[in-house]
Amino acid sequence: MKKLFALALSILCISFSSFSQTTIKPTIGLNITDFSKSDDGTAKGKVGYQFGGSIAFGKKFYIEPGVFYVGKSTAFTISNQTNNEFKADIKGVRVPVALGLNVLGNEKSFVSVRGFGGVSGFFVTSVGGDVDKGELNSTNWGLFAGAGVDLFKFFVDMSYEWSLTDIQKDVSAINIGKSRTFYISAGLRINL
Repeated sequence: MKKLFALALSILCISFSSFSQTTIKPTIGLNITDFSKSDDGTAKGKVGYQFGGSIAFGKKFYIEPGVFYVGKSTAFTISNQTNNEFKADIKGVRVPVALGLNVLGNEKSFVSVRGFGGVSGFFVTSVGGDVDKGELNSTNWGLFAGAGVDLFKFFVDMSYEWSLTDIQKDVSAINIGKSRTFYISAGLRINL
């Protein structure tokens, strides 16, 4: 099955690269993750990080799958408990797939502006702080939208992601809700 998936992915990459421009984008960045508020308390997003990369296929319209290692951190305050504050440090692999449009400029412009949106999966690899990994869903799905600026060989992207699934398995005890994450990332554009 893995060989079949690898073959299908290779054929997809080759077909996209033969008909369009291909750009590799190694990336680093920061994120702030918050959770939808519940009746039991509030969540306060803290700064996290991400690094990884993506490959963009296309010129005016493009598709851009990526893989990133992400660390998210949030502090929770629960109003009806004596020990009312705890922290969640969640690390995992984020796999976004964006569809985008070059709004101003093109691949030859010194400065260009892009808009994009898409879907993503976040696969939890480890959990720190006051939360047990067994209490969390191992996979979370989301939608995101954002904009980017290309400056010569460099880029800066900003996006906002809305989770479609609850982070917790059992929401009857404490429902911290769905995650909402703001991402800002920068990197290098390598045109093939």
